[in-house]
Amino acid sequence: MPDHAPAAGTAPEDALAAALSGDPGDDPGGPGAPAGPPPGDAAAAARPRRSAATRAAILTAARDRFAADGYERATIRAIARDAGIDPSMVMRYYGNKAGLFAAASEIEVHAPDLTHVPRDQAAARLVRHFLERWECDETLTAMMRVGVTNEAGAERMRDVFAEQIEPVLAAVCPVPEEAPTRAALVASQILGMALCRYVLHVPPAVGLSHDEVVAWLAPTLQRYLTAERP
Repeated sequence: MPDHAPAAGTAPEDALAAALSGDPGDDPGGPGAPAGPPPGDAAAAARPRRSAATRAAILTAARDRFAADGYERATIRAIARDAGIDPSMVMRYYGNKAGLFAAASEIEVHAPDLTHVPRDQAAARLVRHFLERWECDETLTAMMRVGVTNEAGAERMRDVFAEQIEPVLAAVCPVPEEAPTRAALVASQILGMALCRYVLHVPPAVGLSHDEVVAWLAPTLQRYLTAERP
């Protein structure tokens, strides 16, 4: 009689991780396993949702733990405990701490194309965009906390501005080679407001409406963006 090998693609460590975590994973069985729900059944459809929920819980716990402890002191075990899962599941999804940090710190700011905005409205558009982004994406706030507590987070934030903001500014500033300097000046205002409003919760900053923040910050940013001279 032929041997019954495990189903292709189901590694022993995956089975162990699934058993420890209670997450059935993507391949719940092999030969001899209890019959699962038919395709399209609600239970089968729930598995990807549980997987997505597990990943989301891991990333949320990782951002909080990296912010609180820094990259070096944060541990997979502590992050797993915060997420309410077994450490083996963190390793299964992200491989190691470096892979987890890379996933937790992935940021896309979706900077607007200012070449299609009237020149004198570019700064107002930029400020309003970032207010909306900060308030709809907790990743940005979490990475702000990480960035002020450890070098790995700070480096990630620097990369975001260099890769995603500088090109936007270079397209509209009168001296394109000054884009890195102008981006740093823009960051000083946008990140400064974000720190006061969303991390430190300084009451006057929190209490400002979007229109008020735009009215205060836009004139300064407009000068950074388009002024020929300081």
